[in-house]
Amino acid sequence: MNSERYVTNISKKGLSIYDPIEIGDPNLWIPTPDLEKLLNDGLRGKSLTGLPLRTRSKVVKETVCRILGYPVPKSFKKTRPRFLGQLFDTYIQKSDNLQIWNEEISLMRRYAVIDVSSGDVIRKVKVVSGDVLAKLDTTGTLTQKYQARLIAGKAATELVVPSDCDHLMSVLKVRGHLTCFKNSPTDLPTTETLLPITQIFTRLRTLVGQRFTDMGYDQERNRGAQLHRLVCQRLGYGSYQDDGRFPDVRNQLLEVKLQTSPTIDLGLVRPDSQEPLDVQKIQGVQMRHCDVRYAVFHADTNGTEVTLTHFYLTTGEAFFCRFPQFQGKVINKKLQIPLPGDFFER
Repeated sequence: MNSERYVTNISKKGLSIYDPIEIGDPNLWIPTPDLEKLLNDGLRGKSLTGLPLRTRSKVVKETVCRILGYPVPKSFKKTRPRFLGQLFDTYIQKSDNLQIWNEEISLMRRYAVIDVSSGDVIRKVKVVSGDVLAKLDTTGTLTQKYQARLIAGKAATELVVPSDCDHLMSVLKVRGHLTCFKNSPTDLPTTETLLPITQIFTRLRTLVGQRFTDMGYDQERNRGAQLHRLVCQRLGYGSYQDDGRFPDVRNQLLEVKLQTSPTIDLGLVRPDSQEPLDVQKIQGVQMRHCDVRYAVFHADTNGTEVTLTHFYLTTGEAFFCRFPQFQGKVINKKLQIPLPGDFFER
């Protein structure tokens, strides 16, 4: 769908920014990639020169309303988030420290981070979900996260459950599965492209034994990127792409975990959650977090080379049945999140 069609539909419906919209509504809910595109197209190049901080924030929010087809309210209510219907907040950044005041990061909320130049001109907008922000903490003390333990089995590869969750099974094609894909791994999933969990297992189990260069113990993201590239290739994608959003291979509703230690960090995403996923409905069915498939790879490293030794595939629904959850959450609040130098380029 063309991103502008959401704007037209919202305007025709006469909605305010506070009117609730069901996540996944094909006509009114703006998926994160489209929201990011609309905000970039509408805000990039806008000057905020000379505006006091509060006025600057108000002007940006008013502009966002117009961009998305909403009427500008006489005053903005102190709702959390401010754009309640689309579940997002705006944050104007001239520094690399993102400040979130007096509240925890929310899994379901989107965060529109607006990059402003030293001359007070908007350069770019990045829209991310709460779980992405949680990964950006470099101190290990940011907000709250779920963790589980990887306990190796006797087999090198393991399909934890024989079939997908009922929600996902109801939209899978019964016959014929593509062996290669022309679209991107980060595209929204469709009934034409989604593979059943058994097919994903068959294609990815051959990665066990694969080796790739270790970029160093402080380069976890580079390790993960190399694994993601291999996963995309084995699934049948002609290109690799990772936009940092959950799940990693959105077109297959697949999250990829690389483990060189037994502790699996899950961030804000509880795998068995029945909360709706930020994707459009598929044949009228809204996918949930528990419908996501998790590809967990265990690896050994000698400091120069990573070797994939085990592969496990499960649904989010059955995740904690195979990988025991640590009791409770690791919880610690922090208000300032350091943004990496390439945050707006990902």
